[in-house]
Amino acid sequence: MSGLKSTLVTAVLAAAVGAAAAWGAMTIQARQDRPADLHHLVHERLDLSPEQDRRLDEIEAAFAERRAPLEAEVRQANAELSAAIAASQGETPEVQAAVDHFHTAMGDLQMATIRHVFEMRAVLTPRQAEEFDRAVVETLRADAD
Repeated sequence: MSGLKSTLVTAVLAAAVGAAAAWGAMTIQARQDRPADLHHLVHERLDLSPEQDRRLDEIEAAFAERRAPLEAEVRQANAELSAAIAASQGETPEVQAAVDHFHTAMGDLQMATIRHVFEMRAVLTPRQAEEFDRAVVETLRADAD
């Protein structure tokens, strides 16, 4: 019976680790797609002036540099969570610390993305900003459904 219980616990932990890793990967991918969608909207539909286009390219390049280490931190936190779950027999302080690290890393990435969106918006005219805002809201609503 002990061998069966051990196998069952291992299977449950493996499923939990797999689910956490899949969720983390999907979340990162969704966040990566959102700036690309906004990039397309801004550069293809908003009729930018050459100066706006130049400024937005600078903003996007700076954000790409900021985003890379934040995404790496999310991946690291996800790996820590996977390891903590695999090494534990339940909810432990190590699992909670790994969950907290993951939430902090995801929150930092989300806040950087939000700041980036507002930084881009500041370059736009009021009419362009209205269309941009609609696209951002639609994207967020689609993600909520």
